[in-house]
Amino acid sequence: MRIALLYPPPWKIPAPGEALDASGDGPPAEYREGDLDPDFHQTPYGLFSLGAQAIRAGHQVKVLNLSSYPFSQVERVVRELGADVFGLSCWTANRRGVALTARCIRRLHPGAHIVVGGPHATPLAAEMLRHHPEIDTVTLGESEHSFLELLERLEAGRPALGVAGTAYRVDGRVELGPPRPAIEELDALASPHDHFATHIVMTSRGCAWACTFCGAEATWGRGFRGQSVPYVLDSIEAAVAKLPVKMVQIKDDTFTTNRKRVIEICRGIRDRKISFLWSCDTRVDVLGEELLREMRLAGCQRLSLGVESGSPSILKNIDKKITVKKIIESTELAKKYGIQVRYYMMLGNRGETAETFRETLAFLEAARPHQYIFSCLSIYPGTRDFDDAEAAGWLERDVYFRGDFQELKTPFDASEEDTALMSAWFEQNKGLRELYREGVEERLAILERLGDHHAAHLELGVAYLDAGQLDLAERHAARALELGHPLPGLALNALACVAAGRRDWQAMQDHFTAAAKRDPQHAVLIRNVQAARAWFAKGGPGKGLPLDLVARCDFQLLERTAQPALPGPLPEDFAAWPQAVARPAPARPAEAGGRDAAAQRGRLRVLPS
Repeated sequence: MRIALLYPPPWKIPAPGEALDASGDGPPAEYREGDLDPDFHQTPYGLFSLGAQAIRAGHQVKVLNLSSYPFSQVERVVRELGADVFGLSCWTANRRGVALTARCIRRLHPGAHIVVGGPHATPLAAEMLRHHPEIDTVTLGESEHSFLELLERLEAGRPALGVAGTAYRVDGRVELGPPRPAIEELDALASPHDHFATHIVMTSRGCAWACTFCGAEATWGRGFRGQSVPYVLDSIEAAVAKLPVKMVQIKDDTFTTNRKRVIEICRGIRDRKISFLWSCDTRVDVLGEELLREMRLAGCQRLSLGVESGSPSILKNIDKKITVKKIIESTELAKKYGIQVRYYMMLGNRGETAETFRETLAFLEAARPHQYIFSCLSIYPGTRDFDDAEAAGWLERDVYFRGDFQELKTPFDASEEDTALMSAWFEQNKGLRELYREGVEERLAILERLGDHHAAHLELGVAYLDAGQLDLAERHAARALELGHPLPGLALNALACVAAGRRDWQAMQDHFTAAAKRDPQHAVLIRNVQAARAWFAKGGPGKGLPLDLVARCDFQLLERTAQPALPGPLPEDFAAWPQAVARPAPARPAEAGGRDAAAQRGRLRVLPS
C-alpha cells in the first residue's frame, strides 16, 4: 500500500503576497512572527518510526513535513500524492491544520483512509472524530503496532474497526477498541535511522515522574522503557552517518533515568569510535559525577534540564520532586566537566505570584546556567493541569475545537495583577538568554580533568582567543584538529579568527576555505564567512575597516530546511512512489541485549519533564 505520513501546518498559511484567509482558518489575530519556535517545525519522531515499521512490512512510504507550507501548496501535495492511507501527526499547535488537511484529503481522495495520531489527538480522540467527520481512525499513544494492524486490515479489505489502541466510528457512533499494552520490547521495532536522515534520536520512552504540566504519561503510559545499549549504538551510528554536520539531539523525556545504561552507551560510543557531538534532556536528580564525565568524553556538549522554577513552593505545587539545592549542585557538576547547561523555565504554574517569580529570577543569578529559556504555562490535554482545570469548571475541552489560539497559554491561578507583571517581563525577555561562559582559568581546569580531549582543547583555544592570547589559541585549536574533533569546521574557524587577529588575511581565507570543504554547515562558520565576504567587498583590508568574527564552539545545530526532517523544498518527482520491498519473516526476539537481524535497522515529541 502507498502510505503518506504528513506533518500539517498550524493553520492556513497564506502564500507570499496572498491575503489572510477570510473564513477564519488563518493564523490567530494575536499571532506574531516567531511565536512558532524552531522545535515546532521538526518532524515528529513518531512519524519516522511509523514509516520505518511500514517500510519493513513492505509498504511504500513517504514522510513529508508541511509545517511551514502555504495551504495552497499543501493542497497541491495532497492532490499529487494519491496515497491509499494518509497518516497525520496532531499536536495542540497544529490541530487546526490537521483538520484542514484531513478535509482536503477527503475532498481530493474520497476513498483514502485518514488516520490521525499524536499527543493532542490521544486524549481527545473521541472529540476529534465527532468534530471532524473526515477522519476515519485516531490512534492512541504509541501507535506502531496499532498502525501496522490497521494497514493489514485495509490491505486485506477488512473493516478497520476494533483495532486495539484506536478510536473509530460504528454507524455514526464513536467507539474505542480495546486498550493496547505498552511496547515492552522496543528493540523489536525497526529503527527510523535506517531509512530517514534526522538529527533527533530517541533511546527510551516514558518518564518515571508525573509533573502536573506534562503529557508524557498520556502518550507513553506510566514508567520508563529503554532500548538496549547495542540497539541505541546501532541507531546512533546510522544517524551520524547520514548527517553532514555530526551533531545529534537525544530527545528522550529523561535520558539519564537509568544511569548505568547511559554510562554503558557512552562507553560504547567511545569503543566504536562514533565521532559526533550531542545534547540531551534530563532531570537534575538523575545525574552524578561519573555519569557526567562519561557523557562528556563521549561527546555530550549540552545538557537541557527541566528546572521550571526557582521557587520551592512552585516546585512542590507542580510535583517536580526536586530542590533548588539539587539544581545548583547538578549544574556545578556539569560545569565541572565543561558541559553546557540550559534551563527550561516556566511562568504561570499553579500558585505562581509576583513573589515566586522574583524568587525564580534571584535563583537564576545564583545558579548561573550557561543559558535559560522561559515559556508560559500551556494547558495541554492529557495533563493533570488540564484535568484539574476541567474539574474546576474553568476549562472546557471543546475550546480546542472552537478557539483559533496556537496553544492555550494561561496562568493556572495567578491574579490579574501578577499575570500582567509576568507577561510584561516575558515580552522583554523571551527567547534563549545567555548567562554564563567559562574563561581561560575554568577551561584549563576542565581540560586537566578530561585529559587530552579534542572538544576541551578547542574550548580552551576559544577562551584564549577571547583573552587575546593568539599563540595559545592557535596551539589548542590545532590540537583539537589533530585529535579528530568531530566538527573540524569549528576548529578551522577558530584558526581563521587567530589569523584575522594577526591581520594575515590569506591564512584566514585558507582556513575558511578548508572549513567550508570539511564542515560547511555550522552556523558560526556560515556567519563568519558571510561577514568576511562582505568585508572584502567593501575593501576592508586596504581601508582598515574592522572585521567582526566570532569564535564559538558551544552546541548549536544548523537545521537544514530539507525534507523530510524539516519543511524544505520538494523535488519535482516527489509524488513518484518507491517500489514496495519483499516482506521479511516476522522478527524473532532479540538476542541477549542485541536484536535479531530481521529487526536491524519511534520522536513523538512530548513535553520535557
